[in-house]
Amino acid sequence: MSRLLGIQYLRAAAALGVVIFHAAERAGGHFVIGAAGVDVFFVISGFIMWVLAEMRQPAPATFLRDRIERIVPLYWIVTAVMVAGALAGLFPSIRLTVGHIIGSLMFVPHISPSNGQIWPLLVQGWTLNYELFFYAVFSAVLMLAASKRLPAIAAIFAALVIAGLLLQPQAPVFKTYTSPLLLEFLMGICVGKLWLERRMPSARTGLALMIVALAGFAFVAITYIGFNAFILGPLASLLLIGVLAVEASGHMPRSNTAAYLGDASYSIYLWHTMAISVVAKFGMLLSLPPLTVFAIATLSGTAIGMVAYEVLEKPITAFLKKRRRRQRQTIPVLADPDRSRMHTNKAAKTS
Repeated sequence: MSRLLGIQYLRAAAALGVVIFHAAERAGGHFVIGAAGVDVFFVISGFIMWVLAEMRQPAPATFLRDRIERIVPLYWIVTAVMVAGALAGLFPSIRLTVGHIIGSLMFVPHISPSNGQIWPLLVQGWTLNYELFFYAVFSAVLMLAASKRLPAIAAIFAALVIAGLLLQPQAPVFKTYTSPLLLEFLMGICVGKLWLERRMPSARTGLALMIVALAGFAFVAITYIGFNAFILGPLASLLLIGVLAVEASGHMPRSNTAAYLGDASYSIYLWHTMAISVVAKFGMLLSLPPLTVFAIATLSGTAIGMVAYEVLEKPITAFLKKRRRRQRQTIPVLADPDRSRMHTNKAAKTS
């Protein structure tokens, strides 16, 4: 899959939206629509997984391994830092229990002893529970014929969401995995199918769809009407289609800064709340104006994510890619029949 600038820009916008949402919240303000960055992330995830699977046709185990390697190491590092900080008394509001720590590390939805919400130790990690569940279902669907994959995952997610709406489960696992948020991955998959079939609208139509989507997000932000997956998911899908249409026409402008923030979006998403919490505490101690706290918190949350991207994410990703290349180079040599026959003939001559 070639690099799509529009996808990187959307990732950057989604991550910054979440950062601003948390920074405004800690500064005493409101930017609730920033939380819709999660909906954009879920739609993008469905799009990318479908396109990658269709283009590369990975084995289910390979697909799942690659996704785990992409998500898990960084998340575990952040969670370990959270545990260490809580034990050291740096996060007095966090109550640690063995069950909650294990549930957080294993991506099992669990009620937080700190606030009673279905949140892992790292609060924003709740979205990764959905991501890993999506990857698990998607890897299972990869065992089917290509023509049956979309109907299968659509049926699974639709059945789960309908069950959730009818049964209203309260147990953390069942409540999480029957959420309408699952449909956002499905929406992204449908966009991915349209993209591969080259059924994108014109650039002009794409621009109109982007304007409609942004207007929809603004309406939700102002009125708080439709702040749910049934509204935000379609808006995120329209935004994605619009961006892809502009990209397909060759009119996507290039911004190295936005592309870089897109690359660093996962690290920004994972680490930003730590910096924001520190800034908020110092802002309170120094009696700084709320707007100043908000600005510093936003910049600090973004900056710590960029540092983590350079110091942790890039080296870990490079190491894992190098290891996979070594494995691919080793396996064919061991299984090469010509090389095996050569060694057999040499042994026969020696004897």
